[in-house]
Amino acid sequence: MTTEIERDVMEYDVVVVGAGPAGLACAIRLKQLSPDTTVCVIEKASTIGAHILSGAVIEPQPLDALLPGWRDNPPPICVPAGEDEFLFMTKTGAHKLIVPPQMHNKGNFIVSLGALCAWLAPQAEALGVEIYPGFSASETLHDEDGRVNGVRIGDMGVAKDGTHKPGFTQGIDIRAKVTVLAEGARGHLTKRLVKRFGLDADSDPQGYSIGIKELWQVPEERTTPGKIVHTLGWPASNDIYGGSFLYHLDKGRIALGYISGLDYKDPEYRPWEAFQQWKNHPSVKGLLEGGTIVSAGARAIVTGGYQSLPKVEMPGALLIGDTAGTLNVPKIKGTHQAIRSAMHAAEHLVASQLSSAGFDAKLRGSDVMAELRKVRNIKPGFKKGLWFGLFNAAWETVTMGLSPWTLKNKADWSATAKVSEHETPKRDYLQRELAPRDRLAGVYFAATEHDEDQPVHLVVHDPTVCVTRCAAEYDNPCTRFCPAGVYEIVDDPDGPANTGKRLQINAANCVHCKTCDIKDPYEIITWVTPEGGSGPNYQNL
Repeated sequence: MTTEIERDVMEYDVVVVGAGPAGLACAIRLKQLSPDTTVCVIEKASTIGAHILSGAVIEPQPLDALLPGWRDNPPPICVPAGEDEFLFMTKTGAHKLIVPPQMHNKGNFIVSLGALCAWLAPQAEALGVEIYPGFSASETLHDEDGRVNGVRIGDMGVAKDGTHKPGFTQGIDIRAKVTVLAEGARGHLTKRLVKRFGLDADSDPQGYSIGIKELWQVPEERTTPGKIVHTLGWPASNDIYGGSFLYHLDKGRIALGYISGLDYKDPEYRPWEAFQQWKNHPSVKGLLEGGTIVSAGARAIVTGGYQSLPKVEMPGALLIGDTAGTLNVPKIKGTHQAIRSAMHAAEHLVASQLSSAGFDAKLRGSDVMAELRKVRNIKPGFKKGLWFGLFNAAWETVTMGLSPWTLKNKADWSATAKVSEHETPKRDYLQRELAPRDRLAGVYFAATEHDEDQPVHLVVHDPTVCVTRCAAEYDNPCTRFCPAGVYEIVDDPDGPANTGKRLQINAANCVHCKTCDIKDPYEIITWVTPEGGSGPNYQNL
């Protein structure tokens, strides 16, 4: 690739983009198998784990295979799973249901995924992996034939108007024989590469949900360490794929959150408000009253599964973990799949002398894909409503996914109905009393931080659409689906198209969940990496 200015260059055998469980597991396994292979991991967060958010209950078997002695020195938050509960909720009640087989958690562990990654990183470094937090990859590098041959780190110290501030530092180029994309759901480099190489030509569009989570500190006597509760039903209407998780940790800590499928139709739906409503339900509120929020955040979850998995190899690069889409939706678990796919990738690269060719076939023939195939029809079944989805899930569970059909996925952005074509259901919501009072108060608990004098990392390609077509057709759903209040329509006499309105982007609030990049009905919002180290600073999420 030609450049206008000469940049410093670092060279490695393998560069891994993203220090989540997949990226770190891949780096560890590479060095275990081939100690002389040089491996670099770059991470956009200021510290390892600061951008990681998940439930999270993990199946330990892949971690056992990666680090056999890990149970003797576990991560700082690691609580053996205990009692499982599965509840159907109405506005005033909660009714116990049979726990589906996929959701049985005996032998599993409740962890903080952020803390798990912070625990994995020094073990990777002990093997010789070089890890650089605070460095965001702004683009991929390519040779003359188009092959991926590394990544470019974004410049630091660029002002909002594009000029260089006094502390300007030019980003370096990291060149590698192979680049491993482990960016998590809706990775911005992966999104470009999927389009460039046509990786999704033979797969359905990818599907996503938005997960919003809080960590609470409550009186210790209220908790039952290891207890795992999942719910469905209220406050989601029957046509919205939604449900909650509530995990009892140790030391009086409770991890809780709400997941909304981004294939919802209602343009007026507010995922963050649904979560807050659920928290105020009588069966939950009593656990939290008098407690305090420790940390909060949101993140997109990749839920397309088997039929939406793109091709995971391209010349010079490959995809692993949530970047590829390996999460098992019915289990509500992806970490074990991320680690498995990462180990398969490392083993393939060592066996092939660092060639990405053949990894797609290897992954599709592995236990990762076999697990996804068995449950491929469960999440798509809920597109026809809650009751059909539950019946279909029971059928697919009994038959172990042997149905002779595979249900299709459609892009989430295309699911949103126009205001004139959709009747917003009666929400039947409660008067909320628990903190936080609004989304901006919630952002405080994400500890998100961006230098406001930097280029806006949420690129709206045609802002005029926002105050004309989108206002009329969809009533600006970005002002509701964003969990951080990033998007506002404000009065402006000089607004485009003589509307007297304009879109205001409060980019400093962004928690990097990627919902806007996924759900915008016109596909005109593109999330790109801000300056390295910017974003949330999650504590044990």
